[in-house]
Amino acid sequence: MKVTYQNPGFEHSIDSILLFQEEGITPFWSDSLMYFYPQIDKEVLSSLHMEAKKEYITKELKTIWTGLTDEINGKVELYNALFSKYHEQIEDALSDAFGIDTRSIFNDLVGNISLNPVCPRFLEERYFDIFYKNSERGALGMSLHEIVHFIWFYVWNKHFGDSYSEYDTPSLKWILSEMVVESIMDDERLASINPYYPRENGGCVYGYFQDMIIQEKPILETLRTMCKGRNITDYMELSYQYCLDNETEIRNHIEESEKKF
Repeated sequence: MKVTYQNPGFEHSIDSILLFQEEGITPFWSDSLMYFYPQIDKEVLSSLHMEAKKEYITKELKTIWTGLTDEINGKVELYNALFSKYHEQIEDALSDAFGIDTRSIFNDLVGNISLNPVCPRFLEERYFDIFYKNSERGALGMSLHEIVHFIWFYVWNKHFGDSYSEYDTPSLKWILSEMVVESIMDDERLASINPYYPRENGGCVYGYFQDMIIQEKPILETLRTMCKGRNITDYMELSYQYCLDNETEIRNHIEESEKKF
């Protein structure tokens, strides 16, 4: 398992940003754009159709991109160097967590450094985005989160025999995958190199999972208990059934939380 970071160019950033400016996207996902780029007017943007949105965002961000070219190219080197430093340590930890030899899979993952403050991943295409404002340590922490998803769904798919089309939001399988990252990150070999772990440092999962209470107990603590002492597929089965049993409460909490950035 290996990640190679690259500068995919300006057009990639625009296309990535537009994924979160489509109709029906909640403020939790869409509004970070205006937070980091206040020159983009939310009311103006929301009044435009998609092609016009692309033109508007391109116009507003082109100058920023031009001024960042050297910085982003420099971060390609920094991100790759830090990942290489901890490559074997990460593989050892994830091999133990998932009960497989991670050295033989996903050696072609790509981290695209982007202007997009939201960092989508593409499981079948084997790449994900990293916001350029991340330090190399921040990029490593974000990457660990994404790598867990790639391997989680690799094992999940082999165990359940379902489809990769079921692994994106708003699927319950996607929701579970976002939550389990913390219990896997508990391994000291991963926790020690992730600046977002533990929660006091911001957390390695979305904030609305950190304060989600189900059956009078924080859901992340429930998942952590389920994870301990079990092999990964048993954990998958047990945790997914738990989410199915409590799906209404889980989705209600997320819906309410995503009304604001």
